Amino acid sequence: MLIGNVGRDPEVRYLDGQSGNAKVATFTLATTERYRDRNGETRENTEWHNIVAWRNTADVVEKFVRKGTQLYIEGRIRTRSWDDQTGNKRYTTEIIADTLQLLGKRSDNPGGQQGTYQAPAQPAQPTYSQPAQPAYAPQQPQPAAPKNITEDMPDDDLPF
Repeated sequence: MLIGNVGRDPEVRYLDGQSGNAKVATFTLATTERYRDRNGETRENTEWHNIVAWRNTADVVEKFVRKGTQLYIEGRIRTRSWDDQTGNKRYTTEIIADTLQLLGKRSDNPGGQQGTYQAPAQPAQPTYSQPAQPAYAPQQPQPAAPKNITEDMPDDDLPF
């Protein structure tokens, strides 16, 4: 689970193959950890994550995610390797996004400002005003009158 800000506009590609035209979106996500050190100074540690989103999640990324968008992502970590042009073995670690949720206000979302998403029109509703209530006054508990225990007991309910 990660919460962070997108570091660059997503790159969306279409792959040809057995599954038809599968869509994949890749982008980076910055997560920042803030803490106080022994001297009481605030420290920040930012980590960059490579995110990969497939199919329907890639559709959402393509439409709404831009650099600076705040996201919540659930996914799986995957490390893969390849040989570069010089024959050296290279490794990369990615997060395969299973769940993606846009966070923050819509006005903060650069993808939402470009008109790609528009909320449905809300019908006009009357404004709500709370009914007037008297000021809060705590009530003092009234002591209960002493009970006569023998009046409430039946004559013979003893189990022995």
